[in-house]
Amino acid sequence: MGVTRFIAILILGIVTLWDGSASGGGKVVATVLTSDLPRYKEAHHAFVRALSARGNELEIITQTPNPDPISWANTLRKFNAVRPDVIVTFGAPATLAAVQETDNIPIVFADVYGPVETGLTRSMTRTGNNLCGASSKVPVATLVRSMMEIRPVKTFGILYNNREAGAIVQLKELKRLAAQHGFQVAEANVPSAAGLDAALNHLVARSDCLFVTESSVVGRQIDRVMRRAREARLPVISTVPDASEKGALLSLEASPAEQGQLAAEFVVKVLGGKKPGEMPIASPHRVELVVNLNAAKLLGLQVPFRTLSVATKVLR
Repeated sequence: MGVTRFIAILILGIVTLWDGSASGGGKVVATVLTSDLPRYKEAHHAFVRALSARGNELEIITQTPNPDPISWANTLRKFNAVRPDVIVTFGAPATLAAVQETDNIPIVFADVYGPVETGLTRSMTRTGNNLCGASSKVPVATLVRSMMEIRPVKTFGILYNNREAGAIVQLKELKRLAAQHGFQVAEANVPSAAGLDAALNHLVARSDCLFVTESSVVGRQIDRVMRRAREARLPVISTVPDASEKGALLSLEASPAEQGQLAAEFVVKVLGGKKPGEMPIASPHRVELVVNLNAAKLLGLQVPFRTLSVATKVLR
């Protein structure tokens, strides 16, 4: 897969991109998306728009590899050859690949679910290395509690990919909640789309609610997941942006657009001379709890007022 180049043409020239810099000439930013999921595309578009609004010319190189470790690593090796001024990664898998494959190139990440839990850093205050960025971690406990308010769940079935760090973090969080609250967790690893149907059949037979993690493999097949869940009359909950729009009963979503904007802010600071490892990791501020009343109606469920009152968005 070749590297796609495009120029963000920034012609205003009123606000300089780099503090104290007259033009920033020839700066190159390389971006890599974990996969072609809408969430990463939206974050990337917001990132480009935010940089464009600052008024300098900047070359942006972008690539969207397939969601597998070899593809992520190959993309970063190509970027090593280009030697950009900054590498920007969207998603935990691409970020971990960047840390492993690059040397002495600043890395700015966005939409990483749990930078500490995934092993990118030991602290949210400062990474201490050539890395900075934005977390997309949301409280899974809130999502589970909201589901339990609608209907008690004895067993959550969870779809994840054991090659994607963010999905593994969410699996561990759900298991920790299970130990605290007494429900069970049935898990199904989906390393490729070919295994999704078998995974769904496994979970449908054992669960009374499906939890869809941020796995890009599962996310690319979200319509298949929702169709099977409807057939089995199982509610779906997820942390994936727009999951409720696709048919999930509940979703708790960090804003992809905000993630892209935060990444742009970090790039500006890095190109302005600030050391990535000395900046605190940004946490999401725009988080939505979305309730899908259409899904509730199809499942014969009543959403209590308490749940509706804390929801930031209700789909009718």
